[in-house]
Parts: sequence; structure tokens; C-alpha cells
Amino acid sequence: MRILLLFLCLSQNTFGQVSGKLITAAGQPIPFANVLLLKDSTIVKATLTDENGLYHMDGITPGKYNLRFSSIGYQILNSPLFELGDSGVYTLQEDPKLLGEIVVKAEKPLFQQQPDGMIVNVENSILTKGSSALAVLERSPGVVIDAHNYNISLNGKSGVMVMLNGKLMRMSAEQVLTLLNSMSADNIEKIELLTTPPAKYDAEGNAGMINIVIKKNKQAGTNGSLSLSAGYGKGEKGSGSINIARNTGKIDLYGAYSFTHDRSYSGFAGQGVQNTPATGALMVFDFLNLGKYVSNNHNATIGIDATLNPRITIGGSINYSNTHNDSEIANLGYYTFESDSLLQMNADIKGVDRWRNLTTSAYIKGKQFNVDIDYLNYNNYNPTNVLSMFFDKKGNNTGAVFPNHHKGTANTSIQVGVIKLDYVKQLSSAVKLETGVKAAYTGSTSVSRIESLEDSEWVSNASNDIKMTETIGALYTSINVKGLSIGARYEYSHTHMNNDIDRKLGKLFPNISYSKKPNEKSELQLSYTKRISRPSYNDLASYISYNDPFSVFAGNPLLQPTITNNLKLGYNYRTYSFSVLLSTDDNPIVQSQLAKGPDKNVSYIIPMNVSWQRNLTFQSSLPFKINDWWDMTYSLEGGWRQFKIDYTPQPVEKTYFSYSLNFSESFKLPKKFFLELSGWYSSAGYYGTIKTDSRGVMNAGIKKGNFQLAVSDILRTSHFDTYYGHLTQEVYSGKNHVRVNPESSFFPIIKLTYSRTIGGVGKVRQKREGAKDERERIRN
Repeated sequence: MRILLLFLCLSQNTFGQVSGKLITAAGQPIPFANVLLLKDSTIVKATLTDENGLYHMDGITPGKYNLRFSSIGYQILNSPLFELGDSGVYTLQEDPKLLGEIVVKAEKPLFQQQPDGMIVNVENSILTKGSSALAVLERSPGVVIDAHNYNISLNGKSGVMVMLNGKLMRMSAEQVLTLLNSMSADNIEKIELLTTPPAKYDAEGNAGMINIVIKKNKQAGTNGSLSLSAGYGKGEKGSGSINIARNTGKIDLYGAYSFTHDRSYSGFAGQGVQNTPATGALMVFDFLNLGKYVSNNHNATIGIDATLNPRITIGGSINYSNTHNDSEIANLGYYTFESDSLLQMNADIKGVDRWRNLTTSAYIKGKQFNVDIDYLNYNNYNPTNVLSMFFDKKGNNTGAVFPNHHKGTANTSIQVGVIKLDYVKQLSSAVKLETGVKAAYTGSTSVSRIESLEDSEWVSNASNDIKMTETIGALYTSINVKGLSIGARYEYSHTHMNNDIDRKLGKLFPNISYSKKPNEKSELQLSYTKRISRPSYNDLASYISYNDPFSVFAGNPLLQPTITNNLKLGYNYRTYSFSVLLSTDDNPIVQSQLAKGPDKNVSYIIPMNVSWQRNLTFQSSLPFKINDWWDMTYSLEGGWRQFKIDYTPQPVEKTYFSYSLNFSESFKLPKKFFLELSGWYSSAGYYGTIKTDSRGVMNAGIKKGNFQLAVSDILRTSHFDTYYGHLTQEVYSGKNHVRVNPESSFFPIIKLTYSRTIGGVGKVRQKREGAKDERERIRN
């Protein structure tokens, strides 16, 4: 340790640094400009300015230097001689000879493979406008959304953590899906699928992380954008959004508002057999569910970024979201018993699901350190009312066999506080140190109750008052040396829930990655990560909620966290990418599994731990440019999955092959029309004991000027089938088949969107992705 401290001291005493900022005559930052450090007309070092026009060079011996700046569309500038340190702010003047001839345009492929995962650039897709964030996420490679069982999987694995602008959404899977479904996708820039995140990210998420990145206006002056959308499937849909920004270079103000309305229809049908829990007699059932839903969402954001000097920027933002969902569900069930008796159930369920979310963020960004502070507040109110009637096979009312009227209430409040400090130091021209600490506190209160009307009085069947607190502290560090990154993250968590659960867990999560470019056209990548997935507070809670007369939903306080090891090898050639990922999971968590519980009269639907899981996954991203008017991109993911289950009456091991395909075809048509076809297909697979059939969707969109017309699920193939009892014997010998029918399986969803920019048009801070290789050749 003393040697390391001595080395750091000597490094700082021996070498100096140069930093500053490059701006336009209007005060706007100039991103990705060339910066040369010269001594006696000899180039000593070279770098590029970042997106904020800032530059920084370390490891420089004392002396007198001058700088040379150049950027497309501007005159070259040479600075006077100066000593090492803060070189100040420099201004480039526009070159009138070049300004009218050069267009700097961002050209990003749909899929970009990175050492830690894949980036999906969705902002230019015709199909993004007017969609929800959940719909856009579902089109991403390797992502499978099971809204019926509230599960998100990535590359065949559940346990995915979702982030919004790099900040974890610390909610249950059901709450995350509800929020994403109500969020407009108009302002999404890209989606990052991080299968092997570096040490600076949370270790949470055994399948990896999905980061949804929102666009930020970078144009000079006052400007913005407007988008309006109208559509229809089985019900009307509409959305609108407006974004305004005032960018002066030193103080940037921005604000956004969006509204979405969606009237939708969906349902599912199930058939199966099982032994009746109470009597053991065989029961055959048919079940039909048809739901009507109306969702209205308001979302507003305001924020500020202020550049105090070339080295320090501060800022903050406030986001508020309000979602109101109404539902009317009709259930029809037939239960036939061995005694030739029949029980028919007709049930009408009306519910309201209200969400109010507030997120506040503040940051300080320096050349070597960053400080982020976040506070998140989620509130959910979810009352339901169930009116049901029960009849025998002759159509007679069965009377008091089961109560006819139920009502339920659920109130959930979640508060999350996070503080994070990151430090980056360029120890030499080839060695960079990154380290940081993070602390997160989550407090949650959930009160729920189910009551039945019996003899004109409301009788409580089940009630829960769950209070949970969780504290997580983390410390990470990594050293980067010429493509090799060696890091580790230590996390300590303390989870306390009522008097039932008090868990303390400390784990070290190593992270190693290496990348090498054999030549200018190819790159090799190798990485290893260790990760964890902790059970959500919903999964651990000892609650019970009504499903039907013979089954209930419940939590599982015995759930254990999942520990995952990932080894990934990747190869990029030009714009093509290939990778293979080997992962092992101990105690992976799966939802909606059948089990016995304390009440022997019903079966329990609960989350469970699978013993282990092994995955070998191959991935490839293949963009093709057929000609000037036709581009296509294909992403293929597939491999072998193996797992063991021991919580069923008959333990089982299963090995199978599964794969998924995503594609996008873009066409430039005559008269400035643009056509886009995209789709995805996912093969059959398993989720715990649940078998899932293959499914796929094809979408189409056409654009002309400011108008875009999109059609989702044009072949009406979005329905999916699940099976219980086909892999091994379930509790009570249950065996069933359920088909889930989303709205688009009844009728394709058609949306027309109008979008345009508003206000003055300033110089856009964009970069040409084609220059990426050249930029990477410049080293500090």
C-alpha cells in the first residue's frame, strides 16, 4: 500500500496536465475537435474534446507549450505559449468557405456491439414514434417480455435489472412493466443491453442490465420538438409530447411533457386438469378471461446544467409521472369433478391502478470526479371489486358455497435515496484508475387487504402490512492498462422486513475485461464478471391474494439470492460482431410456480429458486448495405440451456436449445418516402417448470416528411402459449395450457404520428460515427 501511495505521489510530482474548453463564437461547446499539444512545433500529445467541448491531457513533463485546435467547419487556431495547468477557454471562428459545403451528420447503425453488451440505437426508427417504452424494449435483440407472468428475460435468462438514464428502477418486475408500458418512447435515444457490465455498475441483475437512455437536446439557442400521435387497435390510442431547451453553453435549461392515452383489450384462455386440493378428486377446468383497459399517463421533466468553468459542471432535474389505469375484466370458469358435478363461475372484476412517481437528481461533474445524488418516490393505489356468481350443472345458484362479493385494496409507497461518488485518474499515458463508492437506502410500505361479503358483513380473508428497509453500500475500483481492465466491486446489503426477515450479505464481485485490435478492421474482446440478483420485497413478503376458488398468489420468505458467473468472448470485424457467452447461475429465481402451502384447500402460485442453471449463448449482429436505397440489419442469439429443479414432486433436469432473431429492413423510396420493416422471433423455451411456445411479431412503418405511419403485429401473431405439468409432475398433478392474447392478436395496432422541430435551429453538436476508428487511435 505504501509503495502504491509513493507511486501516486511521484506521478503527480513528475507529470503535469493540460485542460480547458473549446467553444464557438456564440459560446456553444465544440465536441470532438482535434486538440494537439505542441512543443517547439513538435506534437507531444493529441486528444479530442468531449461532448461538452472539454479536453484534458495527463502525464506531461514541465515546460512551455502551445495548443492547436481544428474542427470541420472552423478555422484552425493556435494558442500562445503557456505553462502546464488550466489553459483556459478558446474560441474557434467559423470558416465561411467550408460552412456551406459540409454537413456533419450522426450515422449510427441499429445494433452496436460493445465489450460490455449491445447498444440498440432506436431514435431513428420509424416504429419508435408513438410507441411505448415497453414496446420498443420488446423489439430489442434477446429481450423477451412475458407480461402475463411479469417477467423480463435477456438471452434466455430472467433476473434483468432495468435502468433509466443509468439509474436503477428499484421496483418489482410487475411495477417496472407497468411503468414502461405507460412511458412514451418518443424521446428514447438508445437501449443498452449490458450482459457483462463493468465494476462501476451495480452488481445487481444476474442476467445483466437494460439501460434506457433518454435523448438530450444539444442544439444551440432556444429550440425543441413536438410530436402528436393517434392510433387504433381494438380501442383508440393517442399521445403527444413537447420538448423545449435553452442552450447558451454555460447554462442549459430544458423541459419536457408527454401524455399518452390507450384503450386496449386483451385476454387469455386456459384448460387443464388437477387433483382438487381439499378432496384429492380429479377436477377438469376451462377458464376464459377478457379484459378492457384504459390507461392515461402524464409525464413532465425540468432540468438545468451549468458549466462553472472548463473543469466543473453542475446540474439537476425533476421528473414527475402520473398514471391512471382502469380495468374491467370478465371471467368465465367451468370446473368439472369426478362425481359428475359442475361448478360454473361468472366473475366481473373492476379495478383501478394509480401510480404517482417523483424523481429528483443532482450532480457535480469534474474532470476527475463525479458526484450524483438521487431521490425517488413511488406511490401506488390499487383497489379492486369482484362480483361473482356460482352455478351447478343445472344452472342453479350454489348459494353460500363461495362468497359472491369480494373487494381488495392495496397501497404501496417506496422511497429510495442514492448517493454516488466516482473518481477517475490518468496515472500515466497508458494507465487509468477508476474508483468510487455508492450508498442506497430503500424504504417500502405495502398495505393490502382482501374482504368478502358474508351475511351482509365484510369479513377479512387476508390482510398484510409489510414494511421493508434495505441498505446497500458498495465500493469499487478498477485499473485500465492498454485494453486490460481489472476491477472489483464489494457490496454489503442489509434487508429487514417486519419481524420475518433480517438478512445481511457481503459479497465481492470481480470484473476483468481485455480488448485488442489486431488491425484497423477487427477487435477481440474477453471479459469475466460475477453478479447477484436479490429477491424483491414483493417476492419475500408473506402475503396471500385471491386468484380463483382453488388457487392463490403468495410470496416466498425462503427465497435465496442468485449468484452468477459470466465469461464472454467477442469479435468485431468492420461493422459485424460475434460473441459467445458462458454463464452459470446458482439459485436463479423464477416466478409463478405451483407449490403447496399452509392452506391445504388451495394450491399456491409463488416464486421459487431453481437449483442451478447453465447457459452457452452465441450472438451475432450483421448489418448489410445492399445498395444506396436498401439497408438491413439482423441480430441472431441462440444456444444451449440447462437447469435443475428440485421443488416439484418429481425433481428434473432439462437441457434444450433455444434461439431468437431480430431484423430490420430500411428502404429509401422515390419522392422522399422511407419504408421500414422489422420483426422478431423467439423459439420455444422453459421458465422454471413452465414451458413456453415459440412466438414472433412483424411490424411495418412508412415515413414522408414529418408524418409517420406504423403498424404493429401486421400478421397478428403476438399471442403466446404456456404449459404447466409438461416438464415434470406438478403439485396436485396439475397439468394445463394457457394462451395469452394481447390486443394486437385481435387486430393490428395502427398509429399515425406527426413530429417536427420548433424554434431556432442552432449548430448541432453531432459526430460522424464513421470517424470512430480515427478517434480511438488518438491516445492521451
